[in-house]
Amino acid sequence: MSVAVPIDNTSALPRANLERVGVLLVNLGTPDTADANGVRVYLREFLSDPRVIEKQGLVWKLVLNGIILRRRPPIKARDYLKIWNTEKNESPLKTITRAQAQKLAAALSSYPHVVVDWAMRYGNPSIRERIAALADQGCTGLLAVPLYPQYSASTSATVCDEVFRVLAALRAQPTLRVTPPYYDDPAYIEALAASINSYLATLPFKPEKIVASFHGMPQDYVDKGDPYYAQCVATSDSLRRQLGLDAGQLLLTFQSRFGTDEWLKPYTDATIAGLARDGVRRIAVITPGFAADCLETLEEIAQENAEIFKHNGGEQFAAIPCLNDSDGGMEVIRRLVLRELQGWI
Repeated sequence: MSVAVPIDNTSALPRANLERVGVLLVNLGTPDTADANGVRVYLREFLSDPRVIEKQGLVWKLVLNGIILRRRPPIKARDYLKIWNTEKNESPLKTITRAQAQKLAAALSSYPHVVVDWAMRYGNPSIRERIAALADQGCTGLLAVPLYPQYSASTSATVCDEVFRVLAALRAQPTLRVTPPYYDDPAYIEALAASINSYLATLPFKPEKIVASFHGMPQDYVDKGDPYYAQCVATSDSLRRQLGLDAGQLLLTFQSRFGTDEWLKPYTDATIAGLARDGVRRIAVITPGFAADCLETLEEIAQENAEIFKHNGGEQFAAIPCLNDSDGGMEVIRRLVLRELQGWI
């Protein structure tokens, strides 16, 4: 018979013989600069990952280097400039992820041998750089925390791939743990629902529909066994129950299509346009697949899709922020990390 160990009762297990433990928060990544060259460097690394684009053959390399990396960077750079944190000269994703790490460090300050850091899978600060920094601080244990509520091979798995590559080059490897996805964790669902209700209470209108938009993925990836779609459905179902809504009131959609392959449906932009054409005048959009606001939420949803909605006859549109470093969002991360650190602290 198994015995459940309370999340905060970490003294229930003997502490492992580790000098220090590093906790590394990892998000997807961002260009270092909001110009064509910065975006080009970022896209080259991102789109050269076989977890992201599985067909990395000669045809793809020709398309990537001959077309995409020539045409797309100036366009995406303009999008980044719309949301860029000019004060810090960085993307909001970098600003928020740093804040999440700082607040988590403060929340774990009663554990002096725990060191919290953060990294980006693509771009800077790199996973390699920050693991080296944790090792320099005497960390002989490492907890990698992919900041993706739902698992997919193109997000969570590629974080693990890079961590493994870094550790493969080390003679003295830290003991490694990786947090699991938390797509239907009660704390996560409760935090999402509380955040949504709080934001809706500030609006001057009541949405007729709520659209839950997740990042898209080629349908082929799911057909090959990726659990991402099923976990997105589970998140949406749990959130509906928590909010007391049905499938007609909270819609599941997928955004950010890329290339010509069929991606997960229904598409966010097509759904939003269709709602407006069908007479829906007030909607709110949530993005429960993102732990922090980024280009896909602040520009693609809050700006592009808002324009799509209004262009097709919609009137009032609200983009609800991600959990980010809010109290509710940080409690989700804190509980997740403490649970996985049992026996180490």
